[in-house]
Amino acid sequence: MSELTRIPAPDGVAPAAQYSHVVLGTGRFVAVSGQLALDEAGELVGEGDPAAQARQVFENLGRCLAAAGATFEDVVKLTYFLTDMTHLPAIRAARAQHISDDRLPASSAVQVAGLVRPEFLMEVEAYAVLPG
Repeated sequence: MSELTRIPAPDGVAPAAQYSHVVLGTGRFVAVSGQLALDEAGELVGEGDPAAQARQVFENLGRCLAAAGATFEDVVKLTYFLTDMTHLPAIRAARAQHISDDRLPASSAVQVAGLVRPEFLMEVEAYAVLPG
């Protein structure tokens, strides 16, 4: 695990409730492409179910991080692409299964008109830093 510093509230910036405003560290950079709610056979998991899709997305993120020798402990940034902002609590619940509240990464949530296929409700990408 790399040494990461999390700054939840820089001077003059309102405190963040569900993320850190700044995360910094040194080492090797890992970028994980946006993950969708697909199982290993490429089949959709949780059609119409934001909680099921979020769980699958975070399982996929974990597998991608592991392939790079990383874990969720190394994540410095998550970006959520949602077709409906009402799905954000489902993403936060899935994230809580993998990342503790005292190690929250920087995050952005963006509502989009659509994803690569209409049945996808969300896509999440991750950035991590590993020790050099």
